[in-house]
Amino acid sequence: MFTEMDHDTYDDSYIRGILNTVKTIAMVGVSANTSRPSYFAFKYLLERGYQMIPVNPAVGGQELLGRKVYAQLSDIPEPVDMVDIFRAPRYAVAIVEEALALSPRPQVIWMQLGIRNDEAAKLAEANGLKVVMNRCPKIEYGRLSSEIAWMGVNTRTLTARKPQLFGRGIQRMALNRVTIAGGATDATTRAQKPDEDTR
Repeated sequence: MFTEMDHDTYDDSYIRGILNTVKTIAMVGVSANTSRPSYFAFKYLLERGYQMIPVNPAVGGQELLGRKVYAQLSDIPEPVDMVDIFRAPRYAVAIVEEALALSPRPQVIWMQLGIRNDEAAKLAEANGLKVVMNRCPKIEYGRLSSEIAWMGVNTRTLTARKPQLFGRGIQRMALNRVTIAGGATDATTRAQKPDEDTR
């Protein structure tokens, strides 16, 4: 038996724990159109070191930012840690059902900003998966790492620490910052590119 979670609010520690733990993210519904929010989110997470897998039947078999696009989750030949749903809420149950058929199963179902389907969430949680709804991992990563604070956004994150430089003059902040709503956890710093390890 599982305990139903309150999906109206999430502790920062819950979101941070997910973003620190997952490494491979399948984004269902990502667009190849560079002006679409799904493209921006995909690119941002890819640049933060996540192994991003694009899923979109309209462009299956093609490439998106150097990654092969798959038509459906079941076509992905490797384990997926998180399924990020960038489709309308009415598609969420079917996507969760497809995710549950994967072996091994993903650890997390994440429904993007504006996407909430309580039936899909209950199905995922009943099968031991963590669920986030109506949130964007790009925004949450930026908020918890204080990156979006550079633009004047109140992130509810307090720190006096300077961000690390990871080469190419780009600052990347890790998720191991203390926030007002939750304690710190050890971050897996994935922003550093493999070719920069040799410098």
